[in-house]
Amino acid sequence: MTTFEAAPARGRISPAGLAFLAVASIGWGFNFPIMKHLLTEWPPLTSRGLSGIIGAVALALIAWSRGQALRVPRVLWSRLMLVSLLNIGGWVAFMGMALLWLRASDAAVLGVSIPLWVALVAWPVLGERLSATRAIALLIALGGIAVLIGGGGIDASMDKLPGIACAIAGAICVALGTVLTKHFPLALPPLSLAAWQVGIGCIPVALAGLALEEAHLSALSASGWASMIYMTLVQFCVCYVCWFAALERLPAATASIGTLLVPVVGVLAAAAMLNEALGLRELVALAVTLGSVAVALRS
Repeated sequence: MTTFEAAPARGRISPAGLAFLAVASIGWGFNFPIMKHLLTEWPPLTSRGLSGIIGAVALALIAWSRGQALRVPRVLWSRLMLVSLLNIGGWVAFMGMALLWLRASDAAVLGVSIPLWVALVAWPVLGERLSATRAIALLIALGGIAVLIGGGGIDASMDKLPGIACAIAGAICVALGTVLTKHFPLALPPLSLAAWQVGIGCIPVALAGLALEEAHLSALSASGWASMIYMTLVQFCVCYVCWFAALERLPAATASIGTLLVPVVGVLAAAAMLNEALGLRELVALAVTLGSVAVALRS
């Protein structure tokens, strides 16, 4: 999932743009249960960090093949590093750790709350007033989170709290990175910017994993290797390329709302792939959170 700045809105909706958007959203949605499965074999920081570094190299090669400049002006380095550590590093690390306590479907629902946190963070940082509509949307989203916390009784709710805190921390990191990007624009070609952000953001995550976790290649089964390959090539490469291709062909608002497909795919894929429960509580939490985000985006 990404929040890089979208291209200027255009009136015409391209069928090809919708197809690229669908590929990106579905790919990111499937990544939640795949990450959850990989955690049964490899720890979160190592797996997420290393796959991100390899994915960044692949993105850089794609950008180079398309003639996009990879050189970063000296004046942009400090803000690029800060935004990358927030947008990518914070998301990758916190969401990976969140899955130690949360089901993939819960993490997918919490992840979609990013636009609401963007609206909240933009208030003190950019001076953008929090409208009544967005404030109500935020409260509704918090209600959806409460539904997730409340399932399974008090003991189960307490067991989820570290994961929920990590997921929200990851979403807030992305929100702050998005707001800072808006305040200090990074004038780089889109795929080059993605390559640099993913690489810079994932290097400290991988180093922390190597220092704090024990990860052995022998622990990876065939499905574990397949999960690593998916996270590297599909999550970080195919989805990013399709995302930017969609932004070139669609209005920014359409692309943003289209990403609401990510948690829907994540919840359904988790039920199918991991046999996670898909009951009334999960559907209510998903519907409430999606509705609040859609209202915030439309406002």
